[in-house]
Amino acid sequence: MTADDAAIIRALENQRFDALVNQDFDTFAELAHHSLSYTHSNGALDTLTSYLDKCKSGYYVYHRIDHPIETITVVGDTAVVIGEMNADLTAGGVRKQLANRSLAVWTRADGIWKFLAYQPTVKQV
Repeated sequence: MTADDAAIIRALENQRFDALVNQDFDTFAELAHHSLSYTHSNGALDTLTSYLDKCKSGYYVYHRIDHPIETITVVGDTAVVIGEMNADLTAGGVRKQLANRSLAVWTRADGIWKFLAYQPTVKQV
């Protein structure tokens, strides 16, 4: 892994979360791999299409997201990001606060990093 790879992934993670809070779903779609697997902390699984449909329809509305990164590991053309996702959001009309550990996976195809998978897990307090 190079420092450049880690810096690029860190910037992409910032763009990804900013796009959700700003409801900039075109940017989110550009960052995502077409085979995105987006798992939610309740175990529900979305594809890129189903997740974007839920965001665009207002099912998911992100009001605030803090996403500290603990580690970024790059092996070949795969990057694994371990961190947290702490958020205020509305999901299905219900206001919620999330406190999750998270794992995000990025893959590099033709020199471009794409968001491939996400897995949050509720933090134990």
